[in-house]
Amino acid sequence: MRSWRTSQPESFEQMFSIKHVLADRQLNFLVVVNVLVMATAIAWVGTQFVNTYSLQSMAAQVPELGLLAIGVMLAMISGNGGIDLSGIALANLSGIVAALVVPFWASSDDAPLIYTVSFGTVALGVGLVGGLINGLLISRAGLTPIIATLGTGLAFTGLGVVLTNGSALKLGYIEPLDTFGNAPVFGVPICFSVFIAIAALIGVGLRFSPFGVRLYLLGSNAKAARYAGFASRRILLVTYTVCGLLASVAGFIIAARISSLKWDYGSSYVLIAILIVVMAGVRPDGGYGRIICVVLSATALQLLSSMFNFLDISNFFRDCAWGLLLLIFLAVSRIDLGGWLSRRT
Repeated sequence: MRSWRTSQPESFEQMFSIKHVLADRQLNFLVVVNVLVMATAIAWVGTQFVNTYSLQSMAAQVPELGLLAIGVMLAMISGNGGIDLSGIALANLSGIVAALVVPFWASSDDAPLIYTVSFGTVALGVGLVGGLINGLLISRAGLTPIIATLGTGLAFTGLGVVLTNGSALKLGYIEPLDTFGNAPVFGVPICFSVFIAIAALIGVGLRFSPFGVRLYLLGSNAKAARYAGFASRRILLVTYTVCGLLASVAGFIIAARISSLKWDYGSSYVLIAILIVVMAGVRPDGGYGRIICVVLSATALQLLSSMFNFLDISNFFRDCAWGLLLLIFLAVSRIDLGGWLSRRT
């Protein structure tokens, strides 16, 4: 049984000391991966890969995947085989419902700012409801997370198909919405800044809030959490509700970035989000996960995906590559290299 000490939050001094950072093998591994992917891309593609426009374009694409990956991470930390497979389906549904409902009281032509704020509010409301449904099914009905979120993901997708008749919704050019999704401030896309702010907020909450401590303990040792008197059902409900909210923010960013919505957008995002989380060192059996590693993992995969785009590599090959990488990292995570080397020596 894993010790609870391995999951305890560190102090600020411990987190940011040079010795602590250098001893963090997962963090160093992800930094090296980012550097290697960047160097390989520059060698194959050229310096155009790192010009201002390319870097801003890549940064604008990270948030939608990164937010979904953070939701998967939170579900995994909670333990009991926790995972959220409904993220991209709920993200698409949030944008679709907002695009269909908001025009009844706000015009994108006459009041674009009110339209944008209303769009985001409705999208967050849909994400809140979807997350609550997942949380209730898992915490109250006792369903296995992977089954519950697979079912709700299919339901969200089906509802999106019914509402749009299977067609895409075109939003057109809405200045405040387009600015949020694509415009940079001081050279950094706004949506990327929002993603970093959300990631930092969740990271601090996980490390230093009572809820974060209890979530880590629940995932590390559910029996100990129960004997400690923690409200396990409430923790699971809040966790999956937050996952739903993160998915709705991703849906809003998708709508802002590409100015259109479709029920099957990002069909491979579930696989990629899980790959990001596993690559970040989050334990599928619960009790451990770090936001900074998830952010670095999402960045590495975005760099790799952008390199594939520059090299005009088929999407089918990319999906195959993501699947192979996921299998490799899952296999490696099961191997105790330190123990194996000590036995060999």
